[in-house]
Order: sequence, then structure tokens, then C-alpha cells
Amino acid sequence: MTDPVLMSVLLGLFVGLVLAITGAGGAILSLPLLVFFLHLKMIDAAPISLMAIMLSAGLAAGLGLRSGIVRYKAATLLATFGVLCAPLGVYLAHQLPEKVLAALFSIVLLIVSWRSFQKFQTPTLLIGDDCDDPNGCDDANDLKAPPCEINPATSKLFWTAPCTKRLILTGGFSGFLSGLLGVGGGFIIVPTLHSISNLETKMIVATSLAVIALVSMASALSYAGDGIILWSVAVPFVGASVVGMLIGRIFHHKIPSHISVLLFGLLSLIIAVLMLIKTFLGS
Repeated sequence: MTDPVLMSVLLGLFVGLVLAITGAGGAILSLPLLVFFLHLKMIDAAPISLMAIMLSAGLAAGLGLRSGIVRYKAATLLATFGVLCAPLGVYLAHQLPEKVLAALFSIVLLIVSWRSFQKFQTPTLLIGDDCDDPNGCDDANDLKAPPCEINPATSKLFWTAPCTKRLILTGGFSGFLSGLLGVGGGFIIVPTLHSISNLETKMIVATSLAVIALVSMASALSYAGDGIILWSVAVPFVGASVVGMLIGRIFHHKIPSHISVLLFGLLSLIIAVLMLIKTFLGS
């Protein structure tokens, strides 16, 4: 039988490599890998996955803050309600059967995979772009102003009631899912910000990462408060993921972005299918 610590290190290195090549969203693979190879229950793997997500998103968000592209007011509002709703997700995770949690997580992975394939097929198309006119959408009258619009004079958001409401709902729902399934919630935040704002993509991603780091930390602390974190697995896994990220950065620029998106989509799809098979057809 493989030593659990050694397996934790190997899995951490792999996740770190995936993170470096595909971006912080790759941390979502932490949980299913821990379930498959270390035979952890979802409830035990979730806080370890959250720690890996917190680390990767935090490092990436730090770079965004240094570059001045994080919309910190929007991030604060999103994170506040995410942090408030995360414990509710953790509580529900303790109440639901293992098979239900596994099925829900598989659905999330399938959504992530589908969006990766969409991005691979149309790499220049922004998520949330509603323009389907083949001649373009240059006429401003054809475009409906988003709820969270940038003031061109100040480069800041207009804080309207619809904008605030959507940010609160998005933050709360992503935080709830973070606590429930041990995910970051970026697959909710990023497309929502694309659809309700005219922020640049780099600002949306950086803002999302800042929110994910804070909410993941809150979710992980909620699990820690229940005393169920397996530190003998968490410490070597998270530590090795840092090493894996550093190694992966060597190869990051050698792999075309559209190829990394395709590989991540395929990997997410395969793991989602394997999780469903293991959950409903396994012993």
C-alpha cells in the first residue's frame, strides 16, 4: 500500500503543475484527486482542496493587486457575502449523503469542462458577450448598458441598485458552493461579472481571484472549526503544490494557452465521468 504522505506529495506536485499551466482554476481538481487516490470522503477532502485553492488564488490575486487591476470595492462586497454564506455550505455538506455531494461536484466539473471547450473553440469570444450580429455590434444603440457600468470619467463602477444586488447574490452563491463542495466559485463569479459589467477581462479575473482567496479561507476555517482537517495530508499536499507551481512556471510559456485550455477541459471531463462511475457503479 502506498504511503499516504508520499501520495499526498505526488498529488500536490501534479496539482501545482496543473495550476501553473492552466491558471488558478486548476485547483478545482484537488478534491477529486484526493478522493480517488487517498480514498478520502468528500467532507475530508474539501478543506484540503480549499487550502490549495486559497493559496493559488491568493498568489495570483496578489499579482493583480500589485498591477492595480483588482476592483477592490466590488471584491469586498462579493467576498463579504461569500464569507457569510460559506459556513452555511459547510453545514449542509455535513448533512448531505456522500453520493449527493459527489454528484453535485461532478456536475460542477462538467460545467467547467464545457466552458473550457467553449473557450477553446472561440478563444477571442468573451463570456457574456451577447452580440450575435455577424456584421459586428458597433452601434451603441444595439447594446444594453450593463448593471455594473464603468464611469468613463473616473474609471470606477456606477454603484446602482441592480449592480449591488447582483454582486451580493453572486458573492453569496459562490460562497455557499465553496463551503458545500470545496470549490473556489470562479466559474460563477467570472461569467457573471462578464454579463453584468463592462470591465476588462483581466480586471474580472483578478477581482474574482481576490474573492476566491478570501472565501476559500473562510470555508477552510469553518471546516477547521469542526476539527476535521487531516493535517497529515493537508500539509504535504499544499506544500508540494507550491513546489509544483514553481516547477510548472518553467513550462507555462512553452504551452499555447488554447492547448492548456483544451487539456484542462479534457481532464475535468474525464475526472467528472470517473467520479460519477465511482459514486454510482463502484463498490
